[in-house]
Amino acid sequence: MHITADRERCVGAGQCVLAAPAVFDQDDDGLVAPLTLDPGSGEQEAVRQAVNVCPSAAIWIDKE
Repeated sequence: MHITADRERCVGAGQCVLAAPAVFDQDDDGLVAPLTLDPGSGEQEAVRQAVNVCPSAAIWIDKE
């Protein structure tokens, strides 16, 4: 799995961090700051949930 995060689109809701805290964080401006772009198999379901709950569609899965 490979993910992309568009910081220009991010609204800083933090839903991705709540859904997948091992993969996403927020920077000092509150914008998405991925901890990894290639999450391991143990994080993939949490990443899918984070993508689904992002209110601005700022994160997506590029490759399964």
